[in-house]
Amino acid sequence: MTEEQAAPTLELRGVSLVYDGRCVLDGVDWRVCTGERWVVLGPNGSGKTSLIRIASLYLHPSRGTVTVLGGELGRVDVRRLRPRIGLASASMAAMLRREVEVVDVVMTARNAALEPWWHTYTEADRARAVELLDRFGVARFAGRMFGTLSSGEQQRVQLARTLMADPELLVLDEPAAGLDLGAREDLVTRLGELALDAASPPLVLVTHHVDEIPRGFTHALLLRDGRIVASGPIEESLTAGTLSRCFGLDLVLEQHDGRWTARSAS
Repeated sequence: MTEEQAAPTLELRGVSLVYDGRCVLDGVDWRVCTGERWVVLGPNGSGKTSLIRIASLYLHPSRGTVTVLGGELGRVDVRRLRPRIGLASASMAAMLRREVEVVDVVMTARNAALEPWWHTYTEADRARAVELLDRFGVARFAGRMFGTLSSGEQQRVQLARTLMADPELLVLDEPAAGLDLGAREDLVTRLGELALDAASPPLVLVTHHVDEIPRGFTHALLLRDGRIVASGPIEESLTAGTLSRCFGLDLVLEQHDGRWTARSAS
């Protein structure tokens, strides 16, 4: 079976979302396939977070079809699919109790759970969680309470959590939000390593800023007012013109050594 014939990991067809009388997403068509690393860009209010909540099976659209990992939203038990999706987001972090130990934050992702007492875990599960914490440089915090960590440390714990269940899709909603320059660059570097790892599953990263796009990303989806401005291979879809239309501002876009920067043209 060729890559064109293979079923996509994620597919949205004609997806719209109306909330409180406002059209948040309007006719979105989007496919994420094996080996692809997508960045989703757009200003505040463009529909990025709603799109990601739908893609990660936490929100139903008003219209359209959503297929994730072969299951169609509305016709599949999402509780069976969610453990196969690695999700990191501010809303997910807010659901985690501050008093939960860091190792448990990671380990419970095996069952898409938030507390360790809802399921039975083994020493192998705990060892796997510590191994993932080590991969992201935070193994020393395994016994600490999640709420005592800095924002940057919590983000790295969330990244470790996304990989606990050997997911088939990774979804990261603004993982660098609120981080200082050092913590942001550390996170972007680690995400770049993840993106360049051929063993990593398809990856979707949401951000407002092109300078947060890690090396190794292959595709871009640009949103404005719930509509797609551009979508496809990153070198074709992420241009000064599409970025300017996306943000409603005349912008200059540059790429150096695999990283992007943007500034006003005026």
